[in-house]
Amino acid sequence: MTEVAQSAEAELGGLLRSLGVRRGGVLMVHASLSGTGVAPELVRDALRDALGPEGTLVVPTFTPENSDTSRAYREAVADLSEAEADEYRRTMPPFDPDATGCPTMGALAECVWSTHGAVRSTHPQTSLAGLGPRARQLLRWHARRSHLGRLSPMRRLYAADAQILLLRVGFEVCSAFHYAEYLTRPRPARRTYRCVVGDKGHWVEYRDLSLDDSDFGAIGAGLPRRMLAEGEWASRAVVLCGMRDVVGHAKGQMSGYRRALA
Repeated sequence: MTEVAQSAEAELGGLLRSLGVRRGGVLMVHASLSGTGVAPELVRDALRDALGPEGTLVVPTFTPENSDTSRAYREAVADLSEAEADEYRRTMPPFDPDATGCPTMGALAECVWSTHGAVRSTHPQTSLAGLGPRARQLLRWHARRSHLGRLSPMRRLYAADAQILLLRVGFEVCSAFHYAEYLTRPRPARRTYRCVVGDKGHWVEYRDLSLDDSDFGAIGAGLPRRMLAEGEWASRAVVLCGMRDVVGHAKGQMSGYRRALA
């Protein structure tokens, strides 16, 4: 380990403690390590040290790449011919929670799900992975028709009074806000999703809420500062908050102006 990496790891550990990461608690982390020069294994270990042996670390390990109804798929085939797009779709690999990477979720997420002893939920699009004594209980069941709703681990994270850490990323990627979408009234519209599971070429179709993250940044910017513990690491902002607090605020916001825009 370089001296710079050692210093950054030590600084991160001190920051996590000062922000108020609960020992023995549940912590869901969204992170960007780009440009830090710090290996994801060191960040994973710093997070687990802050949580202590009884704490549980959770990360989103979403896999939009194996769906033809995702933004990632549309971007991947945008410049392909019809024949090339058909071949791309035909050869898309199925989701396997023990083998499928999550390249769009960052180095820390990849590190956590691939760590020995990690538990990963089975949703082919919006899985979560965790390390710690409560990981299996929190992630054990994930209904396909509930990306991040009442039949997903997100509800159990909410019930567990999880904390959320945004490590050098903004609320634009705060997946807990999707749980708020399931709690709003009137309920958002539903749509059809498709993805590959089990074997190559085995496509499944299901319906769930039409999830919309376009206003997450604005919702985060409007959160009362008393809900947030804020700091900085590797030249970018770090925010710690309680999942119940921010989901409750997001639900109120969405139930108001999203109804007006419907």
